[in-house]
Amino acid sequence: MNYRVLLYYHYTSIEDPVQFAEEHLQACNELNLMGRVLVAKEGINGTVSGTIEDTNAYIDMMENHPLFQGIVFKIDEADGHAFKRMRVRPRRELVNLSLEEDINPHEITGRYLSPVEFMEEMQQEDTVVLDVRNTYEYDVGHFRGAIRPDVENFRDTPEWVQENRELFEGKRVLTYCTGGIRCEKFSGWLKREGIGEDVGQLHGGIATYSKDPVAKGQLWDGKMYVFDERITVPINRVEHVVVGKDHYDGSPCERYVKCSNPECNKHLLASEENEAKHLGGCCLECTKHPRNRYVERHQLPESQVQAVISELEKVWG
Repeated sequence: MNYRVLLYYHYTSIEDPVQFAEEHLQACNELNLMGRVLVAKEGINGTVSGTIEDTNAYIDMMENHPLFQGIVFKIDEADGHAFKRMRVRPRRELVNLSLEEDINPHEITGRYLSPVEFMEEMQQEDTVVLDVRNTYEYDVGHFRGAIRPDVENFRDTPEWVQENRELFEGKRVLTYCTGGIRCEKFSGWLKREGIGEDVGQLHGGIATYSKDPVAKGQLWDGKMYVFDERITVPINRVEHVVVGKDHYDGSPCERYVKCSNPECNKHLLASEENEAKHLGGCCLECTKHPRNRYVERHQLPESQVQAVISELEKVWG
């Protein structure tokens, strides 16, 4: 494999995110990188792909930048780019918790746990493991026994935790997310709110846990959702347990697609066969949408579309 995918974040102080984003985009383009990078006054968060030579040059550039001393990269080998274009966008926040008073991870955050420490502590009594990702991320893969907040967006997690505070009372709370950036803030919020007897976070996230030579991704079931063209990647290097369920029939599934209704975009686990049977719609209303992307992509004739819809009306009513 001649390409690599770099996942990283770094909380720091960027005075002018707009200007920085413009300059950073130019630098990434010069290195032939593809990816998605967010820049805010509080730091940077990104995933980029490129050849080994180009990603090495990017790592050197970032590590030698005065704002990013100590930055850590999670590196995956790849056989090509994981993105179709290069985007660098300024944002108000790197991760949005919609708090009246935001969390500064430099001031308050949960205990950092190495993969081995996390693996050991999550098996101890009086410990709860909290997944602070979105539901569709959890559904395709998660730590065994982890709590799944019933939220569609990260910003809704604090409210859910407050409403279910009894789950954490008197417990050690361990948090985890893809690369660690969401846990930096959320574990700090848990500490500030006094939720749990003790708060720890998986340092470096699931991506680091997978590569640890001792942990080897153990006690993880399914795959990890990633925000690039790969969509999901394997984590457990000892055993693989499929936990994802097909949206349409509940059968084991790890293939993600988006609802074919461009106004819905719901994440769906679905086999190619079931996606075709339902024209990619998560429900009858979405299947009937006049701009059904599955229909457009496959250039299906109207007679075939109507025949499928007629059959689905018998099932979905």
